[in-house]
Amino acid sequence: MAKAKTPAERAAELRKLIDHHNHLYYVEARTEISDRDFDKLLQELTDIEAAHPELVTPDSPTQRVGGAPIDGFEKVTHKVPMMSIENSYDEGDMRKFDADVRKALGAGAKVEYVVELKIDGVSMSITYEDGKLAFCATRGSGGVGDNVTSNLKTIAAIPMKLAGDKPPKVFEARGEVYMTKTEFARVNKEEAKKRAEPHKNPRNLTAGTLKLLDPKECAKRKMTFFAYGTGAMEGITIRSQVELADALKKFGFPVNPHTKVCANIDEVLAYCNEWDKKRKTLDYETDGMVIKVNDFAQREKLGFTAKVPRWAKAYKFEAEQGVTKLGAVTFHVGKFGELTPVATFDPPVDLSGSTITHASMHNASWVAEKDVRIGDTVVIEKKGEIIPQVVDVVKADRTGKEKVIVWPDACPKCGGPVEKEETGTSYNFICANTGLCPGQLAKRIEGFARRTRMDIEGLGTEVAIQLVESGLVKSVTDIYKLTKKQLLTLEKFGELKAQNLLDGIAASKDRGLARLLPALTILYLGEAMAEVLAEEFPALDSIVVASADDLAKVKGFGPKRAQLVREYFDSDAGKKVVAELKELGIKTTHDKKAAPAGGLPLAGKTVVVTGTLVNYDRITIEQAIKDAGGKATGSVSKKTDYLLLGASPGSKYDKAKELGVKIITEDEFRKLIGAE
Repeated sequence: MAKAKTPAERAAELRKLIDHHNHLYYVEARTEISDRDFDKLLQELTDIEAAHPELVTPDSPTQRVGGAPIDGFEKVTHKVPMMSIENSYDEGDMRKFDADVRKALGAGAKVEYVVELKIDGVSMSITYEDGKLAFCATRGSGGVGDNVTSNLKTIAAIPMKLAGDKPPKVFEARGEVYMTKTEFARVNKEEAKKRAEPHKNPRNLTAGTLKLLDPKECAKRKMTFFAYGTGAMEGITIRSQVELADALKKFGFPVNPHTKVCANIDEVLAYCNEWDKKRKTLDYETDGMVIKVNDFAQREKLGFTAKVPRWAKAYKFEAEQGVTKLGAVTFHVGKFGELTPVATFDPPVDLSGSTITHASMHNASWVAEKDVRIGDTVVIEKKGEIIPQVVDVVKADRTGKEKVIVWPDACPKCGGPVEKEETGTSYNFICANTGLCPGQLAKRIEGFARRTRMDIEGLGTEVAIQLVESGLVKSVTDIYKLTKKQLLTLEKFGELKAQNLLDGIAASKDRGLARLLPALTILYLGEAMAEVLAEEFPALDSIVVASADDLAKVKGFGPKRAQLVREYFDSDAGKKVVAELKELGIKTTHDKKAAPAGGLPLAGKTVVVTGTLVNYDRITIEQAIKDAGGKATGSVSKKTDYLLLGASPGSKYDKAKELGVKIITEDEFRKLIGAE
């Protein structure tokens, strides 16, 4: 009679069994037991660990969905930047890529390419130390990403520890987190009663799920993973993409099976064209192919241009188009009252794995220029495989029964008057009921809470609409009067979500005048001009009493912007907001930073940033430039003093070289401002 296993022995045995079956399912795409039997094994292990907590190990399969909610995501600096790959859209580009590779490697060099499906998901870095999962991070800016380890642990396709007896000291796997079309449909069906609109596509839902602060909620949406690359490594040598794929599979990662080694560019293009036709048969979204030089030594020789690696190229599939009828047009109201026409298609169109029922049609000028009419046959395209848009009208199909689009006299949200607004050669229609229109208010609430403004965590589009439609918020200042009791009356609001929102609202009170001004949604007063205004008038009270002439003297303002600011603070609504901001304890002053004794290092200098930086994202680098006395602008000109060059820069780099602008690296920038 066999000796009964101790709880510790049985727990260890179960972990090995569960890891084995996970590997079969996710890496080898086969099974030996049913889902029901697998669930029994997992439940048995869960029961043992519940009875014997001392037996729980960090890499136990039960720890995938057991994490408590987190307060927020920490930042992770990638040891090796997560660079992007240049896109190509035609065979000519690909042949030029091949010619450049062969020229750089020299005559007679044998070149092999590895061709992979370009998965339409979210790029991820997963680092293991001594074989154990250490942390997982998003691409972020390419140099710095978010630590999403708690959420990535819920993905069964990602091993909690590397398979094998002798794992490397450090191994960073890179790949794509994605959601299958089947799971996407299931989530949309399950959440149909909770949401006003379904999730738009699997990629957006995946990205949103990874941002959830509660891993248990994240686990309810089954995401998966394909590994295709690596970053930092210690204790292992890999010589080619083929070797890397073998290593990834050996360590327990799923690698996409539809990968091919091609001996020449003709084979590459043939394989790309083959998958352009077959991609719809897959249960996940793809938007192209990635072509990489197989040999790592050749990659090192090829190196990088200022923009991208010379050894890789993405071949994007042509945007899919569909033809249907324009059945009706409705109108959405923006934060400034602008009416945006939204087309409803009859019948809906299936494009790139999703059903398209509606699409924005820009503005009144665009509709007039295209002469779009209700009943027209229209061509629909998904821009970047994500955003649907009307791109053409098939006027040859007109029968004479088509109807010209008539713009409403009254706002569809509030019934207020609609006026025509002309800007140069363009025009649109707007709701003139600025202070009372709920459609405008929801957009303004969302803009108020934006990260670059008052930065209120948890107050996005859906919550803004809920707050306005429920009647809890009738002005931006009402945000600061919300109570937990009120929030708990809203759908999908529990104790944790309500408290997190209230904490975010409380934290926003101290953002200061430069963040508050653009949050008020004053026409033509964005973040950059608000910063300038706050420097010149460091207290809201001083702005409120300043004349239009005084405001016009602010650098970059001019009479039109000054008059709009003046009109806002002269209006009854503006006066009411200012009074309530003070009463609610919102900081309405601006703290000027004291200049160092030697002066600010970038005083009077204009800096343009291009590419991905390691230590900064877009917001923090612009702030660092301002703090050093400089001006951050978005375009290169003869007046530009420095171009700050990051990884994978754009056309600004070429423009700077052409104009002779001084180009500095991130390290040089940090030394310049005294950060190192």
